[in-house]
Amino acid sequence: MIALLVGTVRIQPKNPIVVMVGGVGYAVHVPEGVRSRLPPDSVCTLHIHTHMTDNALELYGFLTKEELGLFELLLTVSGIGPKTALAISDRGANSVEKAIVDSDVDFFTMIPRLGKKNAQKIIIELKTKLGGINDLDLRGDTDGMTKQILEALMAMGFNRNEVVDAIKKLSKDALTIEDKIRHALKLLAKSK
Repeated sequence: MIALLVGTVRIQPKNPIVVMVGGVGYAVHVPEGVRSRLPPDSVCTLHIHTHMTDNALELYGFLTKEELGLFELLLTVSGIGPKTALAISDRGANSVEKAIVDSDVDFFTMIPRLGKKNAQKIIIELKTKLGGINDLDLRGDTDGMTKQILEALMAMGFNRNEVVDAIKKLSKDALTIEDKIRHALKLLAKSK
């Protein structure tokens, strides 16, 4: 799977753009705002989502990990495909997150191919999954353990808000990730 491309933009009048890396041209779909900022012959670094279907293998590129994360989060919503997720991502990660938190259906219905039902579905399904950097302070987390705990507990079906609350209450004495997950599970069980 391709995760990152660093190369030269060769063709970009429309989507997908072509990024040359080591003599190979990769067709990469990018948000329109990104495409307009990448003139031909410029060097770029793109965080890549590889999207495979029965009929195609497509690459979607973003300038930051946050934009990529938002795109992949949007793909988890049933009925939202990569083209629609790309159009939503083009509005900017902060704007989209704010629209979800504020339950702003109108923000989403202004996006082509996105009706009111899918806009509501995005808000409902992603509201609990979103959390700003202020929800959980990861700055002191040099080994990424807190993020791993968060992802593991969310994969078990807990929503982001309750997991964040449990992580904030974790004992600093627990040394291993397994100990911290066990402790977090006990805290989550008490809150039920």
